[in-house]
Amino acid sequence: MSTAQLALTHARYNLIETARVPIAVIGSMVFPTLAFCLFVLPQSYVTQDPAMATASVASMVVFAFMASGLFSIGIDLAEQRAKPWVPFLRTLPAQPGARIGGMLLATLAIGTLAMVPLLIVGALFTAAAPAVTDLVAAMGLAILTAVPSMLIGFVIGTVSGPKAAIAVTQVAMFLLAFGGGLFLPPQMFADWLNTASSFLPVRQAREIVVNTALGEAIPPWAILGILAWTVLLGALAAWLYRRDEGRRFR
Repeated sequence: MSTAQLALTHARYNLIETARVPIAVIGSMVFPTLAFCLFVLPQSYVTQDPAMATASVASMVVFAFMASGLFSIGIDLAEQRAKPWVPFLRTLPAQPGARIGGMLLATLAIGTLAMVPLLIVGALFTAAAPAVTDLVAAMGLAILTAVPSMLIGFVIGTVSGPKAAIAVTQVAMFLLAFGGGLFLPPQMFADWLNTASSFLPVRQAREIVVNTALGEAIPPWAILGILAWTVLLGALAAWLYRRDEGRRFR
């Protein structure tokens, strides 16, 4: 069986395992929409302006994928590593890409589901009105640009124990969300913070998704940045996976 087939198998069983705890799926779907209702809907000057409303909804779509990646992978992986089943899986002959890819695919599927209630609320209660083609393109790019956030979750889950992973994930989520301009538009940042923010993968994902939803040009630095983060974090995740294997499962 090829690595791609093994990754799909891992993804399928990850989804089945998650579905056995319905509140986990419901929580992943509701959390981004709840954050949108608390942080965005009360701001009438945002929701009544089509461009600002579209940017806000697109930003929260990025947040949905980021939260899914950090919590679904970071905390879940740390808990799995403490169970006897995972050490057995690690003794089987398979490339790191199969397990990493399976977790990414399963989490991306859950993140895609989380977009649905968010887009419905945005359409009903804000003036957001992107073109259909721009909306579809933005949704596709939101999925692609979510990979670095998923890999950050994988890194956290690999280097942290179950209890530590909860704290690290929560801190990482808020730092990335606020620093990436998901709750507060980067236009309101101080110059130094705006510059520092542009190096974060979440900020780069936001720029790509928001500009696409608005039908505007994507800044080249965001594309280069997200590609660089994907390669670097992917290499780091594979290295940590093999290092963990050598330390714990020989």
